[in-house]
Amino acid sequence: MLLADMSSKAQEVSTAVDKLREWLAGSGMRLLENAISALVLFVVGWLVIRVVDFVIRKGLARSNRRGLLINFVASSVTKACWAVLLVMVLGRLGVNVAPLVAGLGVTGFVLGFAFQESLGNLASGLMIALNEPFKVGDFVEIAGLQGSVVEMNIMATTLTTGDNKKIVVPNKSVWGGPIVNYSAMATRRVDVQVGIAYGEDIGRALDVIRETVLSVPGVLKTPAPTIAVGALAESQVTINVRPWAKNADYWSVYFETLKAVKDELGRAGIEIPFPQVTVHQAK
Repeated sequence: MLLADMSSKAQEVSTAVDKLREWLAGSGMRLLENAISALVLFVVGWLVIRVVDFVIRKGLARSNRRGLLINFVASSVTKACWAVLLVMVLGRLGVNVAPLVAGLGVTGFVLGFAFQESLGNLASGLMIALNEPFKVGDFVEIAGLQGSVVEMNIMATTLTTGDNKKIVVPNKSVWGGPIVNYSAMATRRVDVQVGIAYGEDIGRALDVIRETVLSVPGVLKTPAPTIAVGALAESQVTINVRPWAKNADYWSVYFETLKAVKDELGRAGIEIPFPQVTVHQAK
């Protein structure tokens, strides 16, 4: 009985080995060939994608495009290449990729509705990358917020404020409103207002202010500062003081102009009035 069982087991093992040999001689070798060719295809495709990424980045950099657009274009192209490569590799392995591609299309349609806000930020980020209204380091006003741009990506823009707060603004909000770039131009006009008393000689005051402003460090001679009467207010004659300065010198010129004009008007004996209220007491 024992010998019969052992003989039966040996026969089963022999049959299994014969079937394995038949499979290796037929489908097995074909599968092995497909696996090797898929591996070679993957490696070659990976190298080609790296070359494509390098060429795109170099080409855009030579055309003076900024980092955000370069990263977006290079990332989009390489991801598309990876998707095509993976489909080719799966097809080489014998996987029916038609249902997969169809499924991805339906999934993308559903996700498009689910992530409308993110897609809006993505589209706005692309518009920012193409139009380049600002760059990292610029001082801007976007979405009603002011700060220096410290980071830009395809989804959001990060600012730091003057009091060192970090603000992350979605690109949809950035592109959806006015963008004020205070750093875009080489020079800026500094706007200061000074009031003098009605009893003072306006011509003399204008001369004093003009000489004072031209002596302030950082004030440009060209274009010349504008010094003119701006308004006749309730208790003073308002004078607009508008010198020009390099962008980097804006705040130093602003503060120094205020101080210098106040000091020189005082030395010249020209009164700078302050709000007064006259109270009449009834008898």
